[in-house]
Amino acid sequence: MNAHPPLVGEGRLPRSRCGLCHIDLDHISVTRGGQTVLQDVDMHIHCGQLTVLIGQNGAGKTTLVRALLGELPHTGHIRHLNETGHPVGHLRTGYVPQHLDFDREMPLTVADFMGAAFSRRPVWTGLSRCTLDRVREALAQVKGEELASRPLGRCSGGEIQRVLLALAMTPSPDLLVLDEPVSGVDQNGLALFLDTVTELKRRHHMAILLVSHDLQLVREYADYVVLLEKTVLCQGAPDYVFTSEAFQRTFEGGQQAC
Repeated sequence: MNAHPPLVGEGRLPRSRCGLCHIDLDHISVTRGGQTVLQDVDMHIHCGQLTVLIGQNGAGKTTLVRALLGELPHTGHIRHLNETGHPVGHLRTGYVPQHLDFDREMPLTVADFMGAAFSRRPVWTGLSRCTLDRVREALAQVKGEELASRPLGRCSGGEIQRVLLALAMTPSPDLLVLDEPVSGVDQNGLALFLDTVTELKRRHHMAILLVSHDLQLVREYADYVVLLEKTVLCQGAPDYVFTSEAFQRTFEGGQQAC
């Protein structure tokens, strides 16, 4: 596990170099319908670390994710910086949503579904050998080689999330965003998914942002935690955040799920 950057006060990181390449969110604010949804969000998402975003419902977690993905207008700046604080260039982002809405009765295999993203050819014409090889290579990254020929509608929730993870990882992103991707997934699927994410983090040294309401999961897997309530209330190592006054105020002793 990577060393955590130093903290300044309850919820601030130093504005100087942090010693790791990172995605820098600088005073991000979002206003919708005349209401401020996010205000002056300052945080870093470090390469090679799993950063987990927590907060009560309505805290702005989904809004922040959508701003990161370029789906919502915002003020402030989002930058991809190297370890010396200099811009790296275009930020490649992979995204795994909470759910995939589709007709489970469609006669569509996992390979067909993924192949549609890898090729301009209509799925009904069949997959070329090159496209099928890309599908298998992508699935191998998430320990899902056996899923290629399986009908998508017969995949479990955890298997579908691994398929979406394989797509998000092709090509390898600078930032991987996971928006409550294991909600409703059984324990075996949950463990396999998160162990796979941990291995991808180690292998690719990418920045990963996970939105989660499962505090036990956060304690077990997070390298860094950000507590959000329209702005950043606290951020740092899991033990630091979970024992902070801000966390206690937000979750009334830490007994509620976030």
